[in-house]
Amino acid sequence: MQMVFGCVHFSAPKGRFAPYILASKCTHPAHHSRVSFIMISKIIIPAAGKGTRMLDLAKDMPKHLINVLDKPFLYYVLKNLQVAGFEKMILVVGHKAEKMQEFADQYKDEFAIQLVNQFEVMGKEKYGTAIPVLASREAVGEENFVCMYGDNLYSTRDLSAIRELYDDFNYINIIHSDTPEKYGVPILDGDMVKDFIEKPKEFISNWVTVGCYAFCAEIFDACEKVQVSDRGEYELTDAIRALAKSGRVKARKMQDFRIDFGNPDDIQKVAQFLESSKM
Repeated sequence: MQMVFGCVHFSAPKGRFAPYILASKCTHPAHHSRVSFIMISKIIIPAAGKGTRMLDLAKDMPKHLINVLDKPFLYYVLKNLQVAGFEKMILVVGHKAEKMQEFADQYKDEFAIQLVNQFEVMGKEKYGTAIPVLASREAVGEENFVCMYGDNLYSTRDLSAIRELYDDFNYINIIHSDTPEKYGVPILDGDMVKDFIEKPKEFISNWVTVGCYAFCAEIFDACEKVQVSDRGEYELTDAIRALAKSGRVKARKMQDFRIDFGNPDDIQKVAQFLESSKM
């Protein structure tokens, strides 16, 4: 069955959980012949926003907890992270944080979740994509880590590969898109990121940034230096751009898909995607 979600075409395999796990024979860490190299074990999952695009569906709960089939969307996100080998999932919460606590309590025996309340750590006045990263600084420590927005779903093949990006560079993950003018487009020199342009008016490339990164601890200091943008927010992309200009950022191309969970119509799309495993 040929399906289209996000920016990528893919064929959904059959079998229980197959469509959204998509783990190949050699991508799970347990199947690697080399076991001496370090892999990233911690991931930050920003999930503090109000999810206004979900309209009334997110009025009384974070959008990540909206049910798809019989479970919250966030459950499927965490399940893929777990299968990929992440050992510590740092969930950055804010809006309706008590609902996230209920979710964490319900699935405490299944997932290694640590909640960080962004509003308690950083206050409610500061807003933007750099803030949940700063809020997680103590929980992460000095280790390399992944940051992935909680309203996106990726394959375990990509997530496992991202865990291997444990070196002295920071990484943005990019994906091929037929509509790059809607996204941030990196300016590349090989795999080195020199800069990137948000929603470019002139064509640069079909490769666009997605909300999934692998960072060294230096990202925290870079985020501390970020100034308020024209939108009145503290932008993570400004921190990444600053590091890129110092030769500190590389790009990695996604192998599979990105499924966004931002609009009411996405609920049915994700449900169809998950249901296809039962075919």
